[in-house]
Amino acid sequence: MTYLKGKVALVTGGSRGAGRGIALELAKAGAYVYLTGRSTGDGSSSLRKETVDGALDEIVRNGGAGAAIRCDHTVDADTEAAVARIAAEHGRLDILVNNVWGGNKLAIESKPFWELPAEHWDNMFGAGVRAQLMTNYYAIPLMRSRRAGGLIVHTTFWDEFGYLGNFYYDLSKNALVRMAYGLSLELAADGIAVIPLSPGWMRTELVLESMNTDEAHWQEVPELEASESAAYVGRAVMQLAADPEVMSMTGKPQQAGRLAEKYRFTDTDGRVIPPFRMPK
Repeated sequence: MTYLKGKVALVTGGSRGAGRGIALELAKAGAYVYLTGRSTGDGSSSLRKETVDGALDEIVRNGGAGAAIRCDHTVDADTEAAVARIAAEHGRLDILVNNVWGGNKLAIESKPFWELPAEHWDNMFGAGVRAQLMTNYYAIPLMRSRRAGGLIVHTTFWDEFGYLGNFYYDLSKNALVRMAYGLSLELAADGIAVIPLSPGWMRTELVLESMNTDEAHWQEVPELEASESAAYVGRAVMQLAADPEVMSMTGKPQQAGRLAEKYRFTDTDGRVIPPFRMPK
């Protein structure tokens, strides 16, 4: 599969979860993928056992190519340096996946707003919304410089009908949707599509750990019956990046399950998983 051969991608927060799944699928399709994250294989961070170096190793084992960059996206200088490296090494950026999210430092509880800690604001809007905004700030000039179009994806959580249950989480995730919409208008003349993309009930490393299972045994856990792998949203991003008509969707929230139906791809187990819906 070489749909994206010659393309250069940046996936932020690529150590684990959706970021890792997206990076792997873009690389399988032929893109050269830069991954950023705070956890590296040199021991400089012990936040998690999964690292950007480990994700890059997996890309290479699967025949892909890329580079891992240690980057804390709450530090603007780190973000600026990461984009500067891409510019120096490739002189172009075709695909930007804004996936970094540092908003889960506190438990995301379903409680009334007035019972929630106000620290959620700093976590979700600083390490989440602002981190993605500043990645755009530094990356967009590079994307525009070649006048060759491109794709920006914001991974978020969006449900047309449902409230996400936590005031700050709902507000921050919808802020990402609105950010993508505003940028879609400003970048329309450049032919750069900007799409907010929502995965469903995803089997991240943290989800699997919380249920005392792993990717090889998740089917033994009834609560995970409707879940999807990180590759599912990765395949959605890959299809968007390869679609010559992607501008028809710019600014419009998308769900991995709907894109699976549109592009006719499946999850790793062969299923087409419908979009996740919040209870009304």
